[in-house]
Amino acid sequence: MNTRPFNVLFLCTGNSVRSIMAEAILNREGAGKFAGFSAGSQPAGEVDPRALSLLKTLNHPIGHLRSKSWDEFAKQDAPKLDFVFTVCDSAANEACPVWPGQPMSAHWGVPDPKSLVGSDAEIAAAFADTYRMLSNRISIFVNLPLQSLDKLTLQKRLDAIGKAD
Repeated sequence: MNTRPFNVLFLCTGNSVRSIMAEAILNREGAGKFAGFSAGSQPAGEVDPRALSLLKTLNHPIGHLRSKSWDEFAKQDAPKLDFVFTVCDSAANEACPVWPGQPMSAHWGVPDPKSLVGSDAEIAAAFADTYRMLSNRISIFVNLPLQSLDKLTLQKRLDAIGKAD
């Protein structure tokens, strides 16, 4: 039986929107069972203010959220990762660091709301849609019977979650 929360790292290139949202969602939805983290291969250096505003509006704590490199999680003193999920297409195609302990991984790509050009309302809707997609996938994930699934079945389930809308 697992005596500590499962550590989950969400990766995206810039670590400014999608991976940040996923971290916040998992830390609320999976509280006690999961600990969410996020990072990027080329971190933007700041969290997108629209992502922070949406998370704050939805009552997520935001004070600890920051854009950071995935190198922080490849260090010897980093949390032992159980799962690593990419949430943007470019991060899925990049060479990732070797994670100690060989965590399970899957690609859960969602569109980047930052790349949308449109009115403020259209962009806000894109951010909300990204949040909804991540929230749905994370809800499925936190409700998996992890202790009773063999590794192959769990991997298939993780991959299927990445295709859920």
